[in-house]
Parts: sequence; structure tokens; C-alpha cells
Amino acid sequence: MSTSDRLSGLDASFLHLEDTGNAHMHVAGVYVFDGPAPEYDDFVEHLADRLDLVPRYRQRLAFVPLGQGRPRWVDDPHFSVRYHVRHTALPEPGDADQLARLVGRLMAQALDRNKPLWELWVVEGLADGGFAIVGKTHHALVDGVSGVDIANVLFDTSPDPAPVSHDRQSWEPRPLPTGAQLLAESLLERTTVPAEIVRGVRALLRAPRRAVFRTRDALIGVGAMAWAGVNPAPPSPFNVPIGPHRKFRWLQADLNQFKAIKNALGGTVNDAVLSAVTLMLGSWLREQGQDTRGLVLKAMVPVSVRADVERGALGNRVAAMWAPLPVGIEEPALVFAEVHEAMQDLKSSGQAVGAQVLTGLTGFAPPTIMSQAARLQSRQRFFNLVVTNVPGPQFDLYVLGRQLQTIYPVVPLAERQALGVAIMSYAGTLNFGLLADLDALPDLDGMVDRLRDAIDALALAAGVDGRPSPPSRRKRAPTRA
Repeated sequence: MSTSDRLSGLDASFLHLEDTGNAHMHVAGVYVFDGPAPEYDDFVEHLADRLDLVPRYRQRLAFVPLGQGRPRWVDDPHFSVRYHVRHTALPEPGDADQLARLVGRLMAQALDRNKPLWELWVVEGLADGGFAIVGKTHHALVDGVSGVDIANVLFDTSPDPAPVSHDRQSWEPRPLPTGAQLLAESLLERTTVPAEIVRGVRALLRAPRRAVFRTRDALIGVGAMAWAGVNPAPPSPFNVPIGPHRKFRWLQADLNQFKAIKNALGGTVNDAVLSAVTLMLGSWLREQGQDTRGLVLKAMVPVSVRADVERGALGNRVAAMWAPLPVGIEEPALVFAEVHEAMQDLKSSGQAVGAQVLTGLTGFAPPTIMSQAARLQSRQRFFNLVVTNVPGPQFDLYVLGRQLQTIYPVVPLAERQALGVAIMSYAGTLNFGLLADLDALPDLDGMVDRLRDAIDALALAAGVDGRPSPPSRRKRAPTRA
């Protein structure tokens, strides 16, 4: 067994987060294309030709008996591409609201752990003659950044599909391990891991000065994470028990407008994104009769720690920062200044380093402890919502000659987290995807309206021209749902 076949502690934690019932830890994307949908058989053939490039897509989980080790990936002897590629169509008129409702229903359905943890839904019947692909992949398999890499593998960068230089007929699944084998492998690893730790210590001792600096930075980071963890997020309508149903809405913005805002106000694109989300939440809360004076919500902001040499590798290489969202401030420029200063402080505090250290330690925690920790985390209010901003490809993508118009990302909801906001850039656009618990936050449309108003207010405060028109080549992509 390759050591890479064993789930990391972080990967396995996403499985444990589902144990409480209504939280489904799959990340997703809504890909909207120009032109008619390809024939189902042609799309299946296209995908099957490329699965050697992402072999994990033909593997499922094998669980160690008695919970004595983290699950490992094994070849699925019954793998069928057609099981994972689904085909459906919207009823007339096929508008953006209908597509968003379909996505909400798909996000409410858990992936089958007895199969490879992904699905692709080809959706025909869009009002403008286009089609969509809704992709779901479990978080244990992929994080946001490596998910972008998978999209780059499965899609083409020109209308002409790239040739495939391998023979997919040569793939044969390896025999499934027995329960006894899984248990024996896990117990063997427990005896070999300490040796790896000793080797790591020896390597550090050979470079003592570097070891001191790394240890210092790690301890500072862990301290910052601990301080953030013992200061719970304030109560909010976003931290209530969630049910089984989901609602999804999106908004397309212009990446150049956000760049102009950050240039004028002095910060980063991520500062501008978090400021827009802050203004949206504050406005929406006040509309609901909430007193936001002095209120600062806490967002969990995933940060990629994936090295360039790891691009294309599956699994999770993320840490987290707890970002304050000053929703009690109504002036856009002041919100931006507060967010920018807070993010600068977080980066200097080493929170991301501390999170990386702590998630690395999960690899040494017994699975029973990991499971209990995941349950504890779902009951504590460490943060109010997740806001994740992933840089997507800044060039056009195609599938079987059809141009990808836009991507709307989806971040999963954990227990007592009724709202998640995902942002992904693609070829000059900046696309927001909002997923909510249907019963806890039925007014997601109003929140999207407030998001648009927030972007306009930021642009006005920055002296940036009004809302730009979408690029002419993307007129067909639905910009709001």
C-alpha cells in the first residue's frame, strides 16, 4: 500500500463532520457552457478517456475494522463512469432560478461512501440554449485549489480537445483488501510512524538555527489559533441547527472592478471580497431587525498551503484563519480599512502557520479522538460562517468544443453553519456562490440583492466607475440566480 493511499487526518476529519446527520461535506461547482449540450455517450467517452489523469476518481474508501485507523483509498472493482455522470434537463423556460433550485437539491444529497466520492450532472434545457455541468466532489478527496487543477485536467484550453496519449482499457482494479489486511496495515503503521518522527527530529537537529525559527513560528501560530478558538463567535441567525434542505444562489461580478477597488482603497482583492461580504451581511441583518452596533462576526477563511510542486495532487492542503467581519460598520471605506488591517494582523500573527501545525498533528491522533473532536467542533461556535476565495483559471476552458462561460462555486455547510459563501475567479469574472440551509435562511435572494448593493457601494467609495457590463462573449451566462 502506498502511504498516499491513507487519508490524512485533515481529509478524514471531513468524513467525521458528516457523522451528525445533516452536514454533507462535498464541494461543488456549477459550470455554465455556451451552445447545446454534447450527447451523453460522447461526454461519458470524453471523461473516461481522461480518468487515468485523476486515478482517485476510480477509487472508493475502505474503512479499517473497529475504527483502528484512518480509511484508505482502494480501487472500486465495480467502477462505472455512467454511475457518476448523471443526465437531466430543466423544464421550460429553463431560467437561472430553476438551475439554482436544482443545484440546491443536489447539494442536499449525500455522496455514497461505497462508491468513488464524486458526481457530474449534465443539465440541458437552459433558456439561452446553453447547458450546465454540476460537479460534486467530497472534501475528503479534494480541496478548492486542487479542485481547480482537476478542472484544468478534465477541460481543454482550446475548442479542439487535446489528444489522449494513454490506453484506458489497460486499467485493472487492484484486489480489495480484506478487513484483516486493513487492520494489520493500520497497526503496522502505528509502529512505523514513531520512526518517521525520529528521522524528522534528526533532520531538524542537523539544521538547528532553522529548527529554532520554525519552532518559534509554529508556537506563535498555535498560540494565535488557540486564542481565536477560546473566543467564540457571537450568536447570529447563521448559527442554528441545520436541516436536510439547501438553497443556492449566485452573483457574477467583474474581477477588474474589484482590482480597481483594492487599488483605490489600498489593499488586496481578498480585502475587497471580504468587505463586500461584510457589507452584505450587515445590511441583511439590519433588515431582519438585528442590532448590529459594535457587532463583529467571525469568518473561517481557508488558506491554501499547497506548494507549487503539489499542484494537481488530490487531498487537502489547507489551513484556516479566523477573519473578523465588522458588520456593525455601514460606511464602505471604513469597512474596507478595518478588514484590510485585520487581515494584515492575522497574517503577521501566524494563524495560518498554527492551523497548518494543528492539522498536521491530526495525522497522529487516533481515529476515535478525531471523531469526537469533529463532533465537539460541530457543537461549538468557533466561527459564524465560511468565506472561501479560490483563484480560478484566467483563461477560457472548453469541453468538447463548448466554451465554459462561468463557474459558480459551492462550499458545504457544517452543523450549526447555515450559510457558506464561496468565491472563484474565472477569465476576468469574479463569481459568488451562496449556499444556505433552506429552512434557516429562506431569504437568500434578498441577501444576493444586498451583495450587489455592497459591491456598488464599495465601487462608489473607491471612485470606481459604476457596475460594468459583462464581457460580450459572456452575455449568455446567467449572472444572477
